[in-house]
Amino acid sequence: MLDHTIADIRNLRVEFQTKDGPVVGVEDVSFTVNAGETVCIVGESGSGKSVSSLALMRLIEYGGGTIAGGEMHFHPQDGADIDLAQTEQSLMRTIRGNQIGMIFQEPMTALNPVFTVERQLTEGLRLHKGMTKKQAQARALELLRQVRIPEPERRLAQYPHELSGGMRQRVVIAMALACAPRLLIADEPTTALDVTIQAEILALMDRLKRETGTAVMFITHDMAVVAQMADRVVVMFRGNKVEEGTVEEIFERPQHNYTKALLAAVPKLGEMRGKPLPEPMRLLGQEDQEIKPIVGTDAPLLTVKGLTTRFAVKGGFFRRTVANVHAAEDVSFTLMKGRTLSLVGESGCGKSTVGRSILRLVEPLSGSVQVGDRDIIGLDSGDLRRARQDMQMIFQDPFASLNPQMNLADQVAEPMRNFDTHRGAELQARVEMLFDRVELPRSFMRRYPHELSGGQRQRVAIARALALNPKLIIADEAVSALDVSVQAQVVNLMMELQADLGLSYLFISHDMAVVERVSHDVGVMYLGRIVEIGPRAAVFENPQHPYTKALMKAVPIADPRKRKSEKDLNFKPIPSPIHPMDYAPEPSHYREVSAGHMVLTTDSGY
Repeated sequence: MLDHTIADIRNLRVEFQTKDGPVVGVEDVSFTVNAGETVCIVGESGSGKSVSSLALMRLIEYGGGTIAGGEMHFHPQDGADIDLAQTEQSLMRTIRGNQIGMIFQEPMTALNPVFTVERQLTEGLRLHKGMTKKQAQARALELLRQVRIPEPERRLAQYPHELSGGMRQRVVIAMALACAPRLLIADEPTTALDVTIQAEILALMDRLKRETGTAVMFITHDMAVVAQMADRVVVMFRGNKVEEGTVEEIFERPQHNYTKALLAAVPKLGEMRGKPLPEPMRLLGQEDQEIKPIVGTDAPLLTVKGLTTRFAVKGGFFRRTVANVHAAEDVSFTLMKGRTLSLVGESGCGKSTVGRSILRLVEPLSGSVQVGDRDIIGLDSGDLRRARQDMQMIFQDPFASLNPQMNLADQVAEPMRNFDTHRGAELQARVEMLFDRVELPRSFMRRYPHELSGGQRQRVAIARALALNPKLIIADEAVSALDVSVQAQVVNLMMELQADLGLSYLFISHDMAVVERVSHDVGVMYLGRIVEIGPRAAVFENPQHPYTKALMKAVPIADPRKRKSEKDLNFKPIPSPIHPMDYAPEPSHYREVSAGHMVLTTDSGY
């Protein structure tokens, strides 16, 4: 395979026109992509990485941007040299999809909901390659097999809403590959996916690149994915390229301070080996700080026994209940004061349902939940309201959980006003103290949620959760939507607060590296049941259940010398959690492997 350049971007500058004058999205970026290589563009939100890819596709004009300077040379099959910055949109239409394919971040918005999978896959083939209907159908079927979609003949006739997230993303990849493009641009293609599906899709893209010789421009903020995929890495910061090098150079010998800070903030799976207790991360610039492990206590705070939550599936003319979704099935665990228990698993495994059932945001079908000496399930609405002072929740999306019309000081004060715990000057002083605790400047108190970044909003949500001095905080994917460096700061903040205030966390997440960093104990969930639970070191270093083992194998590690191969990944498709009305599941039985380390012996379906 000849090493020749497919795309060569020189001094690209992109501007957006706003009422206050032009805003620069990309200031000055140059890099090349060669045949058969993967170039990863990394950086945090707002660094200009997606803007670069949209400029290359010339889709930036449709988003209000203009290419204000620079050249973008592209070499199609016939060896010509086209400067995409100067190309007419009519010619771009023949290049887009045909010579340059794009995989977008959100598969549901990239697919048209009113057309079948077949129609969307064959459209480009008939348009660009002049195929007949029959030829295009045969090629579409071949593409679905290539991206390993089960029962491809059936899938062709389906619509996007009938497929799962991972399946939809595979269809988007198949569409991007349909015309065998010279260059494939993948913009955060696995951000919205589970660990196991992400691992399969990364392995799939790597295999297709090797087989077809396509050049890949891969945009991501996940350093573990970069370590898994990249040949070369371009690091972007505030619209500029700050560093470029091979994947080994960037990970092992970073030169720029921003790259060093980014890598220091990445939790690496396996870092906590030999450390029985969680401890905050050592970030750049904090080398001299003493890091203390968080001990916790042995006094139980939350005891959950046999918690079962089901949702009715209605159907037929009279909207009768025809089946049940078994979201949480016979879940039991104990959380000690001052400790963190993490629930991990993939989307739909029931971990968020468990968190919400404990607070009775959804009503469980059966089971008991004890917080201290109170039985939460048996409380009436007045007592439940009082009990909720001790229990708070931090949600995944801080923008959705904050009120856009209230300033931040009022939002943090609201729980204290509701429960009448503080008034007047005392209330004001406590709000100021909470802003100090989450390391936000007091000048932010007059601001509104839209004036803050994602990480700052999540800090406000944490301050509000702390307002009533709760004993238990349920954090539902509280850091998964944040950038790497912000995520590290928020995780450290939560751990400092735990050490200072003796908080107990039920930490719900699918990010295994973060879970390893923060947890005393870990419960692995699959199809509504806890399949394995125990001290974090035992579960991570000696996994016993086949599902836990598969999950651990799938997690990419932020080290280019520990890449996963496709043969490591052999996942079973997850069966449906919907069962008919007369279905009676078996109770959960466990065997003890070592002290406190329990593994499910009931058939979990995996």
